[in-house]
Amino acid sequence: MKKACLSLILCATSLCLAQAQQITRFAIVDMARVNAAFQGDGKAGQSLETQAAKIQEEVDKRTAEINELKKSYTEAVNAKNTADAKRLEGELQRKIATLKNYYDVETKKLEDAKSKVGSSQTPEFAARVYNAVRLAAESEGYVMVLNLQNSKGMIAWYSQAIDITDKVIANLKRSSR
Repeated sequence: MKKACLSLILCATSLCLAQAQQITRFAIVDMARVNAAFQGDGKAGQSLETQAAKIQEEVDKRTAEINELKKSYTEAVNAKNTADAKRLEGELQRKIATLKNYYDVETKKLEDAKSKVGSSQTPEFAARVYNAVRLAAESEGYVMVLNLQNSKGMIAWYSQAIDITDKVIANLKRSSR
């Protein structure tokens, strides 16, 4: 009789343990932190810095040309050479307008590229993030991972124990080597 009771207790305990292990485990990841950790990092960030430097170099070059034209214009005005002054004034206005247009267009391109890198929405980065989240979730036994940024109104509280953001960032850093 004791053996039967003991067997029944062991079976019930095993059944309870099996059911306990099937509890759905959720995790959260703070994608804003992931994006911030990689903003301006890697090849894309370096490329943006290179682009910005080239744009600045061209702006400096064109500004120097404009300053030389201003100097020539002032000399023509002081020498009362109206024909040269008028020609230089027109050229000066064209160069200023061209520089302004160049600066506006290139700055817009750079801002668009920065926002794409800043939000880390390149398809390659998105795939890397997905794989890093998957790896962190599977290694910890989570069946679902919620993006904290998309869930602000829905998640009233969460334990830091289910926050896998640091693991995701570490996985991304490892995969970028």
